[in-house]
Amino acid sequence: MDARSNKSPQGSAWVAVQFVIMFALLGAAPLWRGQWPGKAAPAIGAALVLAGAWLGIAGVRVLGLNRTPFPEPKPGSQLITTGIYARVRHPLYASVIALGFGWALLWRSEPALALAVAQAVFFHAKARFEERRLRERFAEYDGYARRVPRFLPRLLSKTTQIV
Repeated sequence: MDARSNKSPQGSAWVAVQFVIMFALLGAAPLWRGQWPGKAAPAIGAALVLAGAWLGIAGVRVLGLNRTPFPEPKPGSQLITTGIYARVRHPLYASVIALGFGWALLWRSEPALALAVAQAVFFHAKARFEERRLRERFAEYDGYARRVPRFLPRLLSKTTQIV
């Protein structure tokens, strides 16, 4: 990896595979649509698309100039643990996962749903790879990872009790 960049050959491969899966999912849904009847799937899909959009916007807003598609921190970046990052460690990955499932359900497309599952598995692996890099770079990452879930946002603080 170049000391001035975060673009290792392995990091570039992660990004290439990511975009192949994303574009395949985007195209598969309208090509093989309406494979099951019902109105529940599109309603759930719309909710997932909205949730995914919210997660993505919240993540981009807080991450700012630290954002990169590569699974390695940018040189000179800092560990972000505020905003949405106080609730979920990988809101941008969670966003794309939610958007993928939402898109597949909106179109009621089995191939797109299968690609959404593959995308979720891929982002789980990419997050684990990235977290190894983050642990190498930021001493405080282990504590952060113990407190904050990887993909599903913590909606209530640990001290909040539901009566």
